[in-house]
Amino acid sequence: MWCKNCNLEVSVERCPICGATTEEDIPAEIFWCDICDLPVITPLSSDNRNICPLCSGKMRHLATDIRPVFPEERLLLAALLDKPLGFFMNRSVWALNSRYYIDGKPINVSAKSFAEADADSIATKISANDVEISYTRFDSDVIKFVCVNRYRLATLKDEAESFVRRTAKRFSSERVVISFSGGKDSTVVADIVTRALNNPSLVHIFGNTTLEFPTTLAYANRYRENHPFAIFQNAVNDEQNFFDVCEDIGPPARMMRWCCSMFKTGPISRVISSLYRDQKILTFYGIRKSESVTRSKYNRVEGDAESIKIRQQTVASPIFFWKDADVWLYILSEGIDFNFAYRLGYDRVGCWCCPNNNQRAQFLSRVYMSNESKKWRTFLIDFAKKIGKPDPEVYVDSGKWKARQGGNGLVSAKDVKLRFTNCTTEEHAKIYQLTRPFDNELVGLFVPFGKIASELGRKLLHETLVLDCKTNVPILSIIPFNQGNAVKIKTLNVADHDSHSKNGELSSKKI
Repeated sequence: MWCKNCNLEVSVERCPICGATTEEDIPAEIFWCDICDLPVITPLSSDNRNICPLCSGKMRHLATDIRPVFPEERLLLAALLDKPLGFFMNRSVWALNSRYYIDGKPINVSAKSFAEADADSIATKISANDVEISYTRFDSDVIKFVCVNRYRLATLKDEAESFVRRTAKRFSSERVVISFSGGKDSTVVADIVTRALNNPSLVHIFGNTTLEFPTTLAYANRYRENHPFAIFQNAVNDEQNFFDVCEDIGPPARMMRWCCSMFKTGPISRVISSLYRDQKILTFYGIRKSESVTRSKYNRVEGDAESIKIRQQTVASPIFFWKDADVWLYILSEGIDFNFAYRLGYDRVGCWCCPNNNQRAQFLSRVYMSNESKKWRTFLIDFAKKIGKPDPEVYVDSGKWKARQGGNGLVSAKDVKLRFTNCTTEEHAKIYQLTRPFDNELVGLFVPFGKIASELGRKLLHETLVLDCKTNVPILSIIPFNQGNAVKIKTLNVADHDSHSKNGELSSKKI
């Protein structure tokens, strides 16, 4: 256990010095052994953290985290850096984001290099020279990596499995769910939970956004075949087409990721509702605090209905404190099958055209998903022209489309497509009849107009507020009405309520 107040490791759940509750969040860094030519995950609390457990030689600090670079990515890296294609095959190669460590020496590949690379030429080159791919050195390094970090792995596994059993005690096995995304984190969580509960028949829910990598869909199919007793549910939105919705309300952006609610949270909510109705369930997620600033603020177990997207869930994260290096240590040591996208160089898998993807991820998609990437770029350029951007290609290629806010320039922003009645008890409020019951997917459709803030609304009314992206001032109130068969929408803190209300209308075909 680790006490954050005293910054030291203790052996009990409450610190004997300050009395604070401890967590399994032992800080760790990556060190490099030049003799063994490999990385070592060492807790900062260890007195001999500079000593290699394998050869007893002195190590040096390398990075805060690390991931293995598979031979397929090594081939790509050589092509990108204009090296002989077999240049990196017989070296120890690891990476953190876009910084590569070749035999312990860093090489930075800039975002500009990825953005300006001739992806078509590189794709042709690596496709014609895949015979250069060799796993001989890689496999040798993996054996040593697993060996030198075996004690850390044993500690991680023991703590994670204990956490799973402790958390699942309050739920029957029928109400325990694994959230399966096809990514490395959910793959590890699925394995840990299944082992900890000794139950191969747990429900797995795969949120197929329809924008998954082909390798993700292939892996999901393999997972189902390799786990025949698992109850595997495919949550997919068959009612909307991503490009059609983009045409209507514009592509998603960093501050307006309406796609998550419409193509992920909404379908998953419907699957959960069909399986469990109103029963409370426990869902194990592959969330880790080191992934982002936002996720670092999560709790490891979250049961507050106002803090999670699907209210009937309690969400638990067995690998919440793990690093990327820990996840790969588990996968490689246990010999678990995983998404092939990681071999190609992706460090995260999700929607391949997500506005949160960095230049390296976009470059990889241009190489490995050429047709889809070109189609998406053409759409974005046409969209930029539609909203009046003077230099559409620069707007798209520079990534400015990702920072878009609001619906200015879109024809649908001026259309009123739903019938409503004015609320008789409140000013500036309208009541809309719905064609299906109120749910989280409906709330997600308001993302183009501001930040969704369910936690700020009145809990007894199940109110959600929409905040202005620039000022964080509430501009819309959304409240389910008439037992969820209608919704009351009220404009707040705006100068022209009628105009704002019209600009905020949603297409009836989406509701």
